[in-house]
Amino acid sequence: MRTTPMGIHIWVLHLANFIAPALGVAALLALVSWWLRPGARLSDPAWRQARGLFAWVLAGGVLALLAGLVFFGRDGKMATYAALVVVAGSVAWWQHGR
Repeated sequence: MRTTPMGIHIWVLHLANFIAPALGVAALLALVSWWLRPGARLSDPAWRQARGLFAWVLAGGVLALLAGLVFFGRDGKMATYAALVVVAGSVAWWQHGR
């Protein structure tokens, strides 16, 4: 059976699907954090804090997904997604304390 090499568009789709859970969790946490800010939702510091939280949670989430991929040898394990939620919550809590 002859296989064809994976094209760049397929590789980008695989990467996007790998990062999508971390992206979704980061966006949801940043949005909730911004929404729960009393009184000053439209202020510049509120947007800055939400963007910073998004970036930190996304970075931590991708690292958690990579660690799960290395540890289990494959993607999509429920334990990896549980680790993603724990890491995202921990990073959000850490950012809240700053």
